[in-house]
Amino acid sequence: MTTAETTPLTYPFNSSDGLALSEAYEQARNRTGLLRVCLPYGEPAWLVTRYADARMVLGDRRFSRAEALHHDEPRQSEGRRDSGILTMDPPDHTRLRTLVAKAFTVHQVEKLRPWVRQLTHDLLDDLEAAGPPADLVDRYALPIPVGVICAMLGVPQEDRPKFRIWSDAALSTSSLTAEESDRNTDELRAYMAGLIEVHRSSPRDDIMTSLIEARDAGDRLSELELVDLCVAILVAGHETTATQIPNFVLTLLEHPQELRRLRENTDLLNGAVEELLRFVPLGMGASQARYATEDVEVGGTLVRAGEPVLVAVGSANRDALRFDTPGTLNVARPVGQHLGFGHGVHHCLGAPLARLELQEALGALIARFPELRVAGDVEWKGQMLVRGPRVMPIAW
Repeated sequence: MTTAETTPLTYPFNSSDGLALSEAYEQARNRTGLLRVCLPYGEPAWLVTRYADARMVLGDRRFSRAEALHHDEPRQSEGRRDSGILTMDPPDHTRLRTLVAKAFTVHQVEKLRPWVRQLTHDLLDDLEAAGPPADLVDRYALPIPVGVICAMLGVPQEDRPKFRIWSDAALSTSSLTAEESDRNTDELRAYMAGLIEVHRSSPRDDIMTSLIEARDAGDRLSELELVDLCVAILVAGHETTATQIPNFVLTLLEHPQELRRLRENTDLLNGAVEELLRFVPLGMGASQARYATEDVEVGGTLVRAGEPVLVAVGSANRDALRFDTPGTLNVARPVGQHLGFGHGVHHCLGAPLARLELQEALGALIARFPELRVAGDVEWKGQMLVRGPRVMPIAW
């Protein structure tokens, strides 16, 4: 068992101008113990790269998110600190998650499928009418999840460009100072508080109204918790899906044989989405730090109480001890337990909705445009927690 490490390695490993998984992860998976890494800000941390270790840390109650509030948490920018439900442990985490969970069950989400399907076809009609080239991100990938989550929260159509700016800043790893980050958070909270008051005076059938009722009638969450929960739903409810749609399209175009298999057998679509969730490493680096609340052995390394652990999901999803030929995209791969939506108490609440949106967006696009291709230079997002095209010109 190892308990110490040489000088921490600079992290994250991945590059933002593509979707490749850094070779450093395979080297880390094949070595004994955990790696010691150092992000641009915060204290050094242990890095988990193997599947079994990742599931353990994400699912073991001895690793805490709430403890991060009492430490100099490893992070990619000076000012970026998570808040709200992302920094909670049970029972507080369970209390808030329960209030939202019923809106994101598979049963509830499936009711949205006809509407999402119509939305994808309407957007494709607009694309086809305008003619190529067109930006897949701005004209298709972004409007789908933005339209859905805004409808679920009751965000007015005219306000949607505002929160796009706030959301970008919330996920930015740029050199925002702590003051700039706080100002962005305060602006987004102020907007959300105003929208909550509108819903209070004029209730409607959406998630925000149900959360307001839980606050006002049941006193099950504080006003700040209400605001932060709505902010979290808004940001998390669109950014990753809007990024993964072009990521998945680009990946399939780079694997024409797999794209052809998918077009020839549409029954593979749902499984292909799961395979793409496994295969495409979305994050620049690992997920938020978990702090050991007692000494715990992970992957042959003794993690001491109070030490942070980072889980590299993209690496864990390429672990040959869990997946056959993990570096190969196989749209017919039997669906396994990838970690694309996390694991444990912080498993992505919106996973059923994200799956539905990805299935409908991908299925409609490849069916409509058999000659789909990239028609120019892809502009990649930079200095963001997630990787993907900011602009992706396509033709058909």
